[in-house]
Amino acid sequence: MTGINDRNTAIVDTETAAAATAAGNAMHELLRELLPLPRSITGDGVRQTLAALHMRLPLTTSEIPSGTAVFDWTVPDEWHIEDAYIADMSGRRLVDFHASALHVVGYSTPVDATYSRDELEPHLHSLPDQPDLIPYRTAYYAPSWGFCLSHRVRESLGTGPFRVVIRSRLAPGHLTLAEAVIPGATDDEVLLFAHDCHPALANDNLSGVLVATWVGQHLRTRRTRYTYRIVFAPATIGSITWLAHRRDVLPRIRHGLVLSLLGGPGRFHYKLTREGTRPIDRAAWHVVHATDAAATRLPFSPWGYDERQFGSPGIDLPMGRLTRTPNGAFPEYHTSADDATLVTAAQLGESWLTVLRILDVLERDATYVNLAPYGEPQLGRRGLYRTTGGHQHIPERQLALLWMLNQSDGRESVLGIAERAELPFAVLADAATDLEAVGLLRRQTDRAERVVSLSAPAPL
Repeated sequence: MTGINDRNTAIVDTETAAAATAAGNAMHELLRELLPLPRSITGDGVRQTLAALHMRLPLTTSEIPSGTAVFDWTVPDEWHIEDAYIADMSGRRLVDFHASALHVVGYSTPVDATYSRDELEPHLHSLPDQPDLIPYRTAYYAPSWGFCLSHRVRESLGTGPFRVVIRSRLAPGHLTLAEAVIPGATDDEVLLFAHDCHPALANDNLSGVLVATWVGQHLRTRRTRYTYRIVFAPATIGSITWLAHRRDVLPRIRHGLVLSLLGGPGRFHYKLTREGTRPIDRAAWHVVHATDAAATRLPFSPWGYDERQFGSPGIDLPMGRLTRTPNGAFPEYHTSADDATLVTAAQLGESWLTVLRILDVLERDATYVNLAPYGEPQLGRRGLYRTTGGHQHIPERQLALLWMLNQSDGRESVLGIAERAELPFAVLADAATDLEAVGLLRRQTDRAERVVSLSAPAPL
């Protein structure tokens, strides 16, 4: 695979600022288009979203029938909603699904009746501490119905009676999975996952979906060592369904990231894999910490997003999670304030670039052996060192060459040397490429990573 990971085929371009700006602007434009779609864990809102993504990144979809057993779960019936409202007796809509998809509790069963205020009250959800915001609520697995509304509107409703209508349908259908596979020089895979089931929420979940899509677009223009698999599925039931149906793929996954909450404000947070010491943990934290010294590294916890499914004991894939401010830690989380003004093009672009830099580390990391280990080799006659001496300031480039020569004894990779030298990974990787080109370093074969084996079907 000579040349696959040299600087000419690096994932990250040199003109990164302009590229991140362009990517961020394009993502934000599509975000505004997709935001109104009524996504849920099943249904046409998800399919419409995936159709829009398919125009930017070729996707293969799979429709898993309702009632299918997936490990300890069952794929639910498909939910469709056409209309929903609470109206006074003159017909004036006080709460209207068409004003915001958040107004209806996800998976609400059909209703068409007249209710008093007391009868309606148990079916209402609001946030007294955030009285102007609409909350996001769901009832996927316990049949019920409800409306979400701002607390100010709730307090102003009056005593009724009210006409309450939810035109929805729950019936056998399918759960939709989608993935893009971008072939590399090897069958070893990097998995990127984003959940696609939340309606009218920009940061959670459209930001992760869009960053994953634009990362895939970029990867298609590069020659890579790894094969990349980008998966879009609803949270929890979607990742569980994908894992149950793609067990043939799992032994090939060497690294992975769950992507979410990447468009809002706040510093980056990287959540460790279940094991906590996988190569993706080192690569992601090196990049995130170099981007922002105040970034946060979170321990693994079986709470959060789909990293807990990929990190379940019978699966145990090397999947970390990248977010900005994590779930539940910002006031707009799961409310109508998670809108297109919370997410900015600049934040999306920076997140896109950060993911690419993490993948660049995975792609270019390697272990080398110094072929001239007796003293420091003469770099000047090889065109790798400046021609005058006596300088007080040592350029980063020269330090990288010296660090690579000194530490390349076949035991530590470029990433480990970058961590010890406190130098950017890309500078050291470029130095290694140049030293290899003049015969001073030899690349070792890639060290095998421990991977999960699911050759036998897991019990259901």
